[in-house]
Amino acid sequence: MANLKRNMIELVKDVKEGEVVTEKYWTPVFIPMSVVYEAMDLSETAESGKVKERDLFDQFMDFIATKVYKDQFTKQELMDGLHAPDAIQTLQDQILFVAQGQQTDETQAFLNIKKRG
Repeated sequence: MANLKRNMIELVKDVKEGEVVTEKYWTPVFIPMSVVYEAMDLSETAESGKVKERDLFDQFMDFIATKVYKDQFTKQELMDGLHAPDAIQTLQDQILFVAQGQQTDETQAFLNIKKRG
């Protein structure tokens, strides 16, 4: 079990003189199966279409901040730190990581560089 998968999210912390200041956050080393069940429930809720889209994204952000990243950042910091054109995809990628173990290409590339050196 030494090779546990992790995921990353990069949030914008500030914009200074046109330069974006970001911070990367990593999922904990271990995410319990109960969190997978919650991700599956969120995915089913999304597919059902019974919840307003805004409410669904609020649930996604709360889940990601509190359950997936264990309060390393707040829901508000997540909301404010995502670039609008990429935000929905980023949230979906985080849910997919928990539900199915899928890492983003960016995370895989970063981990490969980190392993080499």
